[in-house]
Amino acid sequence: MSDMQARISAALATGAAAVAILGLLAACTADAREDDQASPTPTGSTYFVVTSDSVTLPPFGEAADYQLGGSYDVDDAVKIVARDSTSTPAEGVYSICYVNGFQSQPGDDERWSVDNPDLVLRDDDGQAVIDPNWPDEFILDTSSPEKRQRISRMIGASIETCADKGFDAVEIDNLDTYSRSDGRLSIDDNLALAKLFADRAHGHAMAIGQKNSAELGALGRTRAGFDFAVTEECVRFEECGAYAEVYDDRVIDIEYTDDLSAPFDEICASAGRPATTILRDRNLVAKGEADYVFEHC
Repeated sequence: MSDMQARISAALATGAAAVAILGLLAACTADAREDDQASPTPTGSTYFVVTSDSVTLPPFGEAADYQLGGSYDVDDAVKIVARDSTSTPAEGVYSICYVNGFQSQPGDDERWSVDNPDLVLRDDDGQAVIDPNWPDEFILDTSSPEKRQRISRMIGASIETCADKGFDAVEIDNLDTYSRSDGRLSIDDNLALAKLFADRAHGHAMAIGQKNSAELGALGRTRAGFDFAVTEECVRFEECGAYAEVYDDRVIDIEYTDDLSAPFDEICASAGRPATTILRDRNLVAKGEADYVFEHC
């Protein structure tokens, strides 16, 4: 689960005003361009699409920390930090903003079930479809262009907040809701919404990360426009190669203490793991709490 004005000022100062202006126009018109698809350029077995010149990708091979359960001081060795959109970015590192793009956030029921009930996916009895692993999160209904555009506007506000706070990138969680929708949603539905999110992020000079969903292959990049990947347990599930084939070295992996496939030092020594691989406790609690664990390769 840097400031936009500063970026524009910097662009103007360096003579890159056109890039900044076009970026803003892209964010404003993203809803109307839902079906646009990036054209993949194959390079060997890896697919690349051109990323906007205004975004910065995560630094290769640097240590990362995944602080979604609470912010805390960053270790000196860490150069990449992910935090929730309600937090502020860590200073002096590459900062990734977590946004739940395809499900409701805990405690945000009224926004969806009361104010926008038609955007909540329903079963045959009209009941909201709930994520079985997160019973306080509704699955959002991505099944039509009109609904996707409305969801994009609502979630887009969180993406813009990330930009205003100074984050360098966003990661959009729960892309895989099609897999627990009992056939009510499709991969195409979610990729179409993901492209709206990517357009908005790029329009605010932020990179955007694909969260999990190794089964998409190159589609996350070529259809949605993701720039890098944030994976959970790709070593455990032997999926790291699928992400590397698409995103090359721009893969950040989090393994969890309660389900390791091998001791973490052996994982770090293994050939197939991403260059940026970390170990965290499952609940991602803040440093100082009893269950806190953080290690990096």
